[in-house]
Amino acid sequence: MIIDKIENLKNYVGVNRYFSKVVDFLEANDLNSLENGKHEIDGADCFVNIMDTKGKTKEEAVMETHRRMLDIQIPLNADETYGYTPTADLPEAEYNETKDVTKYPGVQGESFVTCHPGMMAIFLPEDGHQPCIGTAESIHKAVIKIAVG
Repeated sequence: MIIDKIENLKNYVGVNRYFSKVVDFLEANDLNSLENGKHEIDGADCFVNIMDTKGKTKEEAVMETHRRMLDIQIPLNADETYGYTPTADLPEAEYNETKDVTKYPGVQGESFVTCHPGMMAIFLPEDGHQPCIGTAESIHKAVIKIAVG
């Protein structure tokens, strides 16, 4: 897991081959101006989903992991807290290959971190994450999905 300001994403281009394309996309586009929905950066291997979600309590938010994609989660209008547990420490659960997600209802993070607008949280396949925790009625956010490997 990486927590930082979005302006520092350029410092992490060595993490994944698509990060430089994401940096270019963010320099050319204002995430707050994009309509809700999917916006391709590099086909199915690198795209951003713009969405609104209701803020949830730690008990309501669901822990999840991904195998083929990593997430860069960016709150745009309100603080968002993320629960974190290493994937290796999570219980066995069914993987949905079509959606590339394993969900762990009822599992809360071992630790929590809050990102403010202008910050990002990068979750790799080894990072179980519990997004959407917050008190805002609506969290407007971007989730950049990037193929690993």
